[in-house]
Amino acid sequence: MSVAGIIAEFNPLHNGHAYLLSEAKKMASDGIVVVQSGNFTQRGEPAILEKHRRAEAALLCGADLVLELPLAFSVAGAQTFARGGVSVLGALGMVDMLLFGSECGEISKLQTAAQTLFDPAVESVIHRQMQAGESFAAAREQAVRTLYGTEIAALLQTPNNILGIEYIRALRELHAEIIPQTVLRAGVPHDAAETADAFASGSALRKKIEIQEDVTAFLPPPSAEILHAEIMKGLAPALYTKLDIAVLAFLRRAEAKDFEAVPDVSEGIENRILTAARTACTLLEAFDNAKTKRYSHARIRRIVLSAFLGIRRSDTEKIPYLRVLGFSERGKVLLRRARETAQLPIVMRASDAAYLSAYAQRQFRLECLATDIYNLTLPEIRPCGTEMTENTVRI
Repeated sequence: MSVAGIIAEFNPLHNGHAYLLSEAKKMASDGIVVVQSGNFTQRGEPAILEKHRRAEAALLCGADLVLELPLAFSVAGAQTFARGGVSVLGALGMVDMLLFGSECGEISKLQTAAQTLFDPAVESVIHRQMQAGESFAAAREQAVRTLYGTEIAALLQTPNNILGIEYIRALRELHAEIIPQTVLRAGVPHDAAETADAFASGSALRKKIEIQEDVTAFLPPPSAEILHAEIMKGLAPALYTKLDIAVLAFLRRAEAKDFEAVPDVSEGIENRILTAARTACTLLEAFDNAKTKRYSHARIRRIVLSAFLGIRRSDTEKIPYLRVLGFSERGKVLLRRARETAQLPIVMRASDAAYLSAYAQRQFRLECLATDIYNLTLPEIRPCGTEMTENTVRI
């Protein structure tokens, strides 16, 4: 079989993503498997659109099977996010290649950059630079520049390259028999504010959607139709600001010990977050006050969200199960084969969780809680329990 895997957030699914899916179709004759973030994303924020609706858009734009990246991995930094996505694809037991977009567009260069990160000398320089007050990202880039030169280090400056390098690292560390492939990122740079023709970054689109600007030109028709329908029903866009008071209240009553088991907490960053929360009047102000050269805005957001949702470091030890968000007719064929090849339990409906291990059941409970909280961020607040009642998408 020839099956391609894609790891994505689709927040929302825009024309750049549609291009990646179309390229995957050319390379994989037997299907495309997408590992998609759930209702919260790597930015440490709620996704603009509920996860089943984003999965539906993916299926209508060319994907055949959409699996969920568990919560603890979805809201993690690049290394853990990549390891989680690769683990899901590997556990399915049938994916031949991992396809991703990058600013570089050349897999050999990204593989070279990934190889440098296994060098103990690089780790030594990173440690030294971080002790001097640099962030991890800046310290790593400096270490590679010092030991391997400017050209390779430059690959660690842009987000899609960085994520691609982490995918390659994860494939090697997990001994996954999946070949990495990349395509040149289409459209505008990641997080760019400007648009170009029919392309816009996800962050620019989210801002436009929040202020009710029309983004139809930047989305493939199925994605635009789903977004519009959800907006009309009061189920989009999800806004983190609706959780401002709740999260600030959590931080104001929290203590440093409450952060001991939270992922990515080290070097006393929790004390800085708690101090910032006690003087801030909005969550954004708290993030801004806690941010330093060493501690990025994104890292602080992820830590706060993880603490608020009850995510522990142990929740990122391994993938607990393969959760199906949706599938096409060809995806149904892949699922039948997965019954023989999958290395983890396949969860098709919420009731399947009752038969999982204790570790896996904890992960599912986290998903349920996260969805209940996500429902508070919607224009029309939804009740608890929708994680148990939302149907798997069938196209």
